[in-house]
Parts: sequence; structure tokens; C-alpha cells
Amino acid sequence: MSLREHETSLAQQQSDRRCHEVDGECLVLSELNPNAVVDHLDGDEVPLNLITFGSVREICPKCRESHLKLVLRQATVRVAHLFCADCESCFDAHYQNGKHALTI
Repeated sequence: MSLREHETSLAQQQSDRRCHEVDGECLVLSELNPNAVVDHLDGDEVPLNLITFGSVREICPKCRESHLKLVLRQATVRVAHLFCADCESCFDAHYQNGKHALTI
């Protein structure tokens, strides 16, 4: 099994479905490894400056404490994702048909 296949399998195991009326489909949130989506160039002890583009309606499925924030690709961000500032978790969002929800 390749690394990509392993990450896909892991993401599917950790997915959390949130149903909203968006084209009649449920939004599927899959937890991502933060190291796979964000470059930590200065080490773990240096705060990472990310630009978020507001909160979305989805609540973090991991800590269930706060709304997720949208993070688009930027200098240190490889993949657009949803981020929980409370538990520092990253999530991919796609629809049940596999279409990526964070594509512009």
C-alpha cells in the first residue's frame, strides 16, 4: 500500500458526515495530518502565521467545541482545508459523490 493510499484509507476511517442542504448532499469531513497540509519551516516552537478566511457552519468533529475556519492555499499551506483553532486539527471537506468541497 502506497503512502497516498494509506492516507486516503486513514482519512476515510476518520471521516465525519455532516448533512446540510448543499445540492442535496452531505458534507464529509475527514481529519488530515497537519504535517501533510502545512509546512513548518521554523520548527515547532515558532508560532505559525496562517490567514483564515472566516468560520464555517461546521463544528469540529474532534473536540466539538468551535466552528471550523477555512484556510486556503498560501505560502506555507499546501492544501486548502478546514482548521479547528481549539484542538489544532485539520480537515478535508468533500461531498458523498467524492467532489471536493473546498475547490474554488
